[in-house]
Amino acid sequence: MRRNTRRRSTTARRAIGAAAALAIGAGGLVAVNIYASADETSAPKGTAQNQALAAGTSTIDCPDVGQQLTSVPAKAKAQVDKELALLDKQISEAYQRLSTSQKAIQQDPNFAQNAIVGPLKDKRKATIDRIAIAIGRVAAKPQGLDALAACTLRATSNQGDDDTNAGGTGNGPVAADFVDITKVKANVRTPARSAKASKGVFVSKCGVNANKLYNSDNVIVAPGVTNGAHHVHDYIGNQDNDAFSSDQDFAKAGTSCQNKGDKSSYYWPVLRLQDGTKEFDADKQGGGAEGNTGRILTAKKATLNFVGSPRGKVVAMPRFLRIITGDAKAFVNGTANANASWSCTGFENKVQLKDKYPLCPSGSDVVRTFKFQSCWDGTNIDSANHRTHVAFADAAGNCPTGFKAIPQLVQRLVYDVDAPSIKDNGKTRPFFSLDSFPEQEHKPVTDHGDFINVFDAKLMNKAVQCINTGRKCS
Repeated sequence: MRRNTRRRSTTARRAIGAAAALAIGAGGLVAVNIYASADETSAPKGTAQNQALAAGTSTIDCPDVGQQLTSVPAKAKAQVDKELALLDKQISEAYQRLSTSQKAIQQDPNFAQNAIVGPLKDKRKATIDRIAIAIGRVAAKPQGLDALAACTLRATSNQGDDDTNAGGTGNGPVAADFVDITKVKANVRTPARSAKASKGVFVSKCGVNANKLYNSDNVIVAPGVTNGAHHVHDYIGNQDNDAFSSDQDFAKAGTSCQNKGDKSSYYWPVLRLQDGTKEFDADKQGGGAEGNTGRILTAKKATLNFVGSPRGKVVAMPRFLRIITGDAKAFVNGTANANASWSCTGFENKVQLKDKYPLCPSGSDVVRTFKFQSCWDGTNIDSANHRTHVAFADAAGNCPTGFKAIPQLVQRLVYDVDAPSIKDNGKTRPFFSLDSFPEQEHKPVTDHGDFINVFDAKLMNKAVQCINTGRKCS
């Protein structure tokens, strides 16, 4: 839900005084709106905007170039993937400089624009130009990508003070990211199923990453690029997933799944407890060096269910099909592709949260649920933006025209973690949060799941038959 910066800035500035006064009066976190773009004049030194900027209450908001590329020729794909990964690295580096430049920003109100946002635009333009040239060598050169080069500063509710975060990053999470689930109105709706629905369930049991297989790569989005995710993933299933894994590597690898016919790769951002623990990656890119700090929590339970369609039969997934659900950049991209849900055991049939972490009552565990896309275009195992080859069914359960219903992966992760102490900003009981791209500030709305299907044909056919005949199998 990207807005026009020029249009929103006036309204934002008018809200600054009231928002700041309200936050201070309530004893809460002070978050004021500070928007800047290349064609706007920076606020005078000493204003609330610059005080907020110096305190680290803003993030860098850049257009997501990858989501705009719906078609990339195969011959250009390798270079385009590397250039897209470079765009992510540039944002990460700019955000890191923003978060460590408070003193310079206090001294010079134009510093953030001139030394960080402006140079970032220049770097992005050069990278985007290379993407257009790479595509233009083998197909029609895309037009208008230059408009995606400019980034803005966007207000957040975070403070730069280390006291707000036991992990010491200063970029989240904050108290406002959590909500008491017992005070949230029921919002779960169960869609009706037709008489032709495929009501079976196929269960794959693949553990909880007891092997501690972690890395900050993402072979789907950034193949061949180390630290392409800028945050750490848990991996279950296939045991050979890193940035350089090929389909052949997946086929030959071992698996943590009980049924060795399932060598699929299931991965998601790790959940961490902000308790000051120095993990193995405390000083590494993807980990502490990019704001992902604290103790990595292993899920106590991970359930992988493949379910049917409410409208009819499902067909087999193609081998090596890639699906991403949710959006790792939803905090700045907007929520159009946000899809992961948060809840607590005992509340899942009543409340599912998209943009808040749940505060669960005593005896209840935190739950993350990912419902993957259940419609496939019938041809492609991936697409340029990793989305258009698959789709969600509509509210009635129908796939888009030309798409086929496939078994829908429903992934559920359960964590034994205490509700943080909100009133003292996690000092008594620390916050927990997702790993994320640095500029996404660990927001719960950025949760996402990744899946690469490496079922062998025999097992996939068994799963489809099980689902279509209404049985429960594993």
